[in-house]
Amino acid sequence: MADITRRQLLQWSTRLAALMGLETAMLPQVAEALDLFASGNAPVLWLQGLSCSGCSVSALNTETPSAVELLTGYAALKFHGTLSAATGHIAEDVVVRMIESGDFYLAVEGSMPVGIPEACMFASKPVTEQVIRAAQRAKAVLCVGTCASFGGIPAAEGNPTGAQSVPQFLADRHVSVPVIRVPGCPTHPNWVVGTLVYLIKFGLPALDGMQRPTMFFDRLIHDQCPRFADYERERFAQTFSDDGCLFKLGCLGPVTHADCTIRQWNGGVNYCINARGPCVGCASHDFVAQRAFPLYTPIRPQEPDKGAV
Repeated sequence: MADITRRQLLQWSTRLAALMGLETAMLPQVAEALDLFASGNAPVLWLQGLSCSGCSVSALNTETPSAVELLTGYAALKFHGTLSAATGHIAEDVVVRMIESGDFYLAVEGSMPVGIPEACMFASKPVTEQVIRAAQRAKAVLCVGTCASFGGIPAAEGNPTGAQSVPQFLADRHVSVPVIRVPGCPTHPNWVVGTLVYLIKFGLPALDGMQRPTMFFDRLIHDQCPRFADYERERFAQTFSDDGCLFKLGCLGPVTHADCTIRQWNGGVNYCINARGPCVGCASHDFVAQRAFPLYTPIRPQEPDKGAV
């Protein structure tokens, strides 16, 4: 297990508290939650369904202290199919023992292939069966990314797997467990780590009507956009290189709840709109659900009704 100094713990606690919008008075509780991570007393079981593993990759590309250090370097992440060194029956035994022991948090990345369960297997069994067993014993289920939260790309219109979001999958099977959706394609690692820390120390965080933590998803990207003044003045960009609001180039910031413009990505380097790319709504509940989902689709003026006078 990696060593952690008290100074590092306090630094990380301050940063996480700020990320979650918590008052400085809550720093001791955040530090205690990180202590639980460090001691391995806040075990997390991470299972993967239909996904590209992009949310895992996102976690691996964070700045120090990274989500990987918190979840693997300090022995809190007991199993992760992509990151685990164990394979075969050894990996299976780890998961089985953990589920049997209970007292863990379940993180699920990816949607559930209900129509073709064999499309996603773990230890010669459909991952859907593993998720059901784990969810029944878990303290809470964290849906990591849009695929797990809302179905995402695997559940898009016309898919052959009959994929479902994790909350819908569990509800249809009458599995009663607290569920938190942390969408994004990929999700931001701060959203995942922040939610876990809050969950462990303070209990279930405040959630909106779609079971998303309000500390990250309570506002529209549009309302926090640096180009909002351009929108108000109806100064719209005509090409991606133009200044001005990107709404007419297909920006979905007005319908997407997230804090990307404030938090930024890859260690605070950049985010879509700042890179002159419209928000594609990857954290929204209807992201790519329909074939006609407007991914970088310019908004054209409607043709006048030919029958109009």
